[in-house]
Amino acid sequence: MKEDSPFMTAAPVLVPMPAERAYTYAVPEGMLVVPGSIVRVPLGPRLVAGVVWDGAVERVEAKKLRPIDHVFDCPPIDHDMRRFVDWIAQYTLTPPGLVARMLLRAPEAFDPEPWIEGLQRTAIAPDRMTAARARVLETADGGLAWTRSGLAHAAGVSSTVIDGLKAQGAFETVMIPPRPVVAPPDPTYARSELTPDQAAAAETLHASASAGAFGVTLLDGVTGSGKTEVYFEAVAAALDKGRQVLILLPEIALTHAFLERFQSRFGAKPAEWHSDLAPKTRERVWRQVAEGTVRVVAGARSALFLPFKELGLIVVDEEHDPAYKQEDRVFYNARDMAVVRGHIGAFPVVLASATPSVESQVNANQGRYGRVDLPTRFAEAALPTLRSIDMRRAPPPRGGFLSPLLVAEMGKTLEKGEQSLLFLNRRGYAPLTLCRVCGHRFGCPVCSSWLVEHRFRGQLVCHHCGHNEKRPDACPECGTFDHLVACGPGVERIAEEVVATFPEARTIVLSSDLVGGVRRLRLELEAIANGDADIVIGTQLVAKGHNFPNMTLVGVVDADLGLANGDPRAAERTFQLLSQVTGRAGRTGKKSLGLLQTYQPDHPVMKAIVSGDAAAFYEREIAERERAALPPFGRLAGIIVSAETRQEAEAHARGLRRAVPEASDIFVLGPAEAPLALVGGRHRFRLLIHGEKRSDIQGFVRRMLADGPKLRGSVRVSVDIDPQSFL
Repeated sequence: MKEDSPFMTAAPVLVPMPAERAYTYAVPEGMLVVPGSIVRVPLGPRLVAGVVWDGAVERVEAKKLRPIDHVFDCPPIDHDMRRFVDWIAQYTLTPPGLVARMLLRAPEAFDPEPWIEGLQRTAIAPDRMTAARARVLETADGGLAWTRSGLAHAAGVSSTVIDGLKAQGAFETVMIPPRPVVAPPDPTYARSELTPDQAAAAETLHASASAGAFGVTLLDGVTGSGKTEVYFEAVAAALDKGRQVLILLPEIALTHAFLERFQSRFGAKPAEWHSDLAPKTRERVWRQVAEGTVRVVAGARSALFLPFKELGLIVVDEEHDPAYKQEDRVFYNARDMAVVRGHIGAFPVVLASATPSVESQVNANQGRYGRVDLPTRFAEAALPTLRSIDMRRAPPPRGGFLSPLLVAEMGKTLEKGEQSLLFLNRRGYAPLTLCRVCGHRFGCPVCSSWLVEHRFRGQLVCHHCGHNEKRPDACPECGTFDHLVACGPGVERIAEEVVATFPEARTIVLSSDLVGGVRRLRLELEAIANGDADIVIGTQLVAKGHNFPNMTLVGVVDADLGLANGDPRAAERTFQLLSQVTGRAGRTGKKSLGLLQTYQPDHPVMKAIVSGDAAAFYEREIAERERAALPPFGRLAGIIVSAETRQEAEAHARGLRRAVPEASDIFVLGPAEAPLALVGGRHRFRLLIHGEKRSDIQGFVRRMLADGPKLRGSVRVSVDIDPQSFL
């Protein structure tokens, strides 16, 4: 089927369900569809949206074909996006229908927005002039069309004045096109004053974006070096070329501050795209991206699946962030898929980070990616002085979690009128609650995990399935009152200790599960940036690129936390997280300090952070990965088998293991119970597949699944190519 085929009697249509191929539908006489047309088709007893796909139609008798019901008045999904969907489906071993589902998430946008009834000035003058009428007519001069309420508001009159003028013929009814979601950005609006290092980096990115050819550039700059202002110049170059731009951000919480910085540079905000948007706004953004009205989108990983009309640049900010990995239905890493999208569309991609992923470092070292370095902070601001606190020598007092050395520095910071940040990557009050009498531990009834106490809410919560229950006064096992004890600290417990130690300080707790959600979180971040807090206690949320001008002390409560698991990326992630957190201090040039509480001060990660020798850390980590043939020097795939009973899950997993094909370059570990063996009432077994860099992991897994046992009962199988999580 050719792209420009004007008439079709049958068409392959990809529907948003776990379909392995497109279904064939009849095209009714007089209906025009082309590859990429969004259509409504019958599927079983219901009608669903789908996309006319590429490829030959299945040979079916015409009378057996069901007809396409409707063609939406919507720009077709272009060839590059269709190739992108097919590529992801092949790479991730996901049914293409499920990938297409991410593309079709705004069904109300498939039809155009209705035009709005408006008013326009005529040459007719009213028979009687008043001051209010004169203001309306003066406001409406110039030939612009106005809405009734908009004109009344602008002129400072009531709507009845507008109605009276219209009745006398001073205004005529016109139809106004839908209002753009955001104003168009101006690449020349307010160019930033750049340092020589920034200017050189910006020139490299600007040239790449202007050339418009595929290429990946790693923008590697220390925290506070001005990476955002630098890649804004690449954005400006793409806009000058008449191209659309996508900027990916790892967290919704980052969006508000980013929007303001973007507006200061380009005179208008970019369109937002994330799960917190109102449905109507999502639909308008989707439609205007497809039509080309929206020129820049700042969004979460799902923004990769917006139907851009003329995409010419993708920027992945904080490219190392684990939030770019989706682990639900379609398992993909948005950073890697952004590179694929750029390759398919033949346009540049920028990856920006102060602590790049090992994969990106290796690609830059090997010349596959370009590299632009920003080794110093903006305006020559010094990086914080970093020291470790050996908790074996300076332990906290009994019942506490903060070393006296850290508490003393917090006191000095308060006296100077500056801010402190305490970081602990644990939500809630305590990770475990138990009975002091009988030893009963509160666990989730449907997960193999402990319930986390959230004292602010008076609840025990499972962070895996969401189960929650009221914290009881008595032990449910032995019935003893007032003998439940919290074990270990979360951010709420650290806040309790801080308030007891510094009762006059203004203390804020930042966590993703704040009551009030994203709106409250943004207000809290704004308050911190404005200096309306003295001490901030937060989870990894505080590491995400925020600019707190008055923050001069960062204390990491438990620097060892991320190292205590079997994740092969544990050292890398701990290094990235702690480097990002300590980088919140001293961004405006004030003398600053970062303190890491650790029981392992001689660990290579701690030494690398304290010494500031990131190059040595990466060199060591890359060498270890290469020795173990781990990514990017080898390939991994994870298979999770889950079922309602342990027997079902284990039997199916063992059946898959017996179906492993012969391969000299690939071997399989497992099956074994997953570290989280029970989640949401489902028992989980895991197989890990390890291959060489050039191994055909996808082909291996595909054969293994085809030759293995068929899905029966409650069994489900999930495949994760290039896994980031090993739970």
